[in-house]
Amino acid sequence: MSEKSPLSRRDAIKTSALTVGALAWATTPAHTQSSTSASAPFRYCLNTSTIRGQELSLEEEIDVTAKAGYSGIEPWLRKIHEHKENGGSLSDIKKRLEDLGLTVESAIGFANWVVDDDEKRTAALEEAKRDMDALAQIGALRIAAPPAGANKSPGLNLDAAAERYRQLLELGDEIGVTPQVEIWGPSANLHKIGEAMYVAGQSGHPKACILTDVYHLYKGGNDFAALNLLSKHALQVMHMNDYPADPPRNTIKDSDRVYPGDGIAPIPSILQTMLNNGASPVLSLELFNKSYWEKPALETAKTGLEKMKAVVATALA
Repeated sequence: MSEKSPLSRRDAIKTSALTVGALAWATTPAHTQSSTSASAPFRYCLNTSTIRGQELSLEEEIDVTAKAGYSGIEPWLRKIHEHKENGGSLSDIKKRLEDLGLTVESAIGFANWVVDDDEKRTAALEEAKRDMDALAQIGALRIAAPPAGANKSPGLNLDAAAERYRQLLELGDEIGVTPQVEIWGPSANLHKIGEAMYVAGQSGHPKACILTDVYHLYKGGNDFAALNLLSKHALQVMHMNDYPADPPRNTIKDSDRVYPGDGIAPIPSILQTMLNNGASPVLSLELFNKSYWEKPALETAKTGLEKMKAVVATALA
């Protein structure tokens, strides 16, 4: 049974804003710091969902990412585990990434770390441990931690979620990979910036951080102005995409996402808001558009990078 948080949503947002701002986050990786500047503040990453429909191998996804011109990649754990189960070497994958100059900025997994059921949560932590261990072997920096398993019924106790997130972070400390609280727009829980901020801040862990997404913020009914509450330490990766005017917010789906700049999202304003607050997260292109899957993977990846750079240029103009 889900318990209701003792704080109101308004109180949670106020408290979490103060807490997140006060925490001393770990130092941003040196490669990230050195590759940003006033003229080029963002780094570009490819979430491999964008080319998932082309059914490439993990090695092929890595090669496409590099050839398209990205500096980072965000793979899915399913593909990494499949590679290993089929006899592939994760050390070889790490070398391939290093040879191509790619960093694994984050990765997508779905461990049910936040659920109320103790047995399911224990199993989820084992899954998360397996996921993060595989990621550490390829040199990954972070992993997404969405509210998987707790996205259907509202009423998640945010204090309990914060304790569970801290446990996940401590597990990540042992392995060397940082979990990020991911906001899911369609979810009954953790679909608001204020909720994610509260969970991250109340965890009391110095590496607590949040993973945002243009589409998910829109789907969850967020005001993009709230991004000015997130420091560069709190917001290290942002999923980039856009959304059309139709279908409307209540019926729009993941597959309706389009390239940045091809929809109605105020992306230049979103980027300006983050920069004005000193935040310059890695921009990771995450799309599930079937029409893009029908094209050659390299073409889709290149187009996405060009579109991201164009909206950044508009924001900086």
